[in-house]
Amino acid sequence: MRHGDKVKNLNRTASHREAMLANMASSLILEKRITTTLAKAKALRVYVEPLITRAKESNNTTTLQAMHNRRTVFAYLQNKEAIKELFSEVSAKVGNRNGGYTRIIKLGTRLGDGAETAIIELVDFNETFQKEAKTEKKSRRSRRGGKKTKTETTETLSQNTENTANNEENNTTQA
Repeated sequence: MRHGDKVKNLNRTASHREAMLANMASSLILEKRITTTLAKAKALRVYVEPLITRAKESNNTTTLQAMHNRRTVFAYLQNKEAIKELFSEVSAKVGNRNGGYTRIIKLGTRLGDGAETAIIELVDFNETFQKEAKTEKKSRRSRRGGKKTKTETTETLSQNTENTANNEENNTTQA
């Protein structure tokens, strides 16, 4: 029975699972989006979100606490480039977000083995899903035309009568 067993084993030993998750987390931080199986994406989300929270918290703490956070995250990732990216660019972008730093998008099944695949990405780095700031309000156009002032109606009426008179003259000259 699996009472209280909360670890997603992914059919791997503990050392293999930790190495795999560390490599996937580094790739996610550096590339901002990776494609993997759905089970690995869900396990990676549990692994990487506390690391992003540590990086975010280190911006608001003393240098001693920030150094502790960097060393703690480095113990998980073991990749200096990923640490630099995480603590500079990623933590600055997710500074105002209270968790939920990753998004999992299901892609369907893989052809070779039928495994469910998914994209896992950092939420604030995807421009297609971000809300665009509205620059200006467009004027609303209706099909009815709306109410016109008295001068506009007299101008359009006189133009219409001129156009019909010109059309009649053209028809008589052609006939």
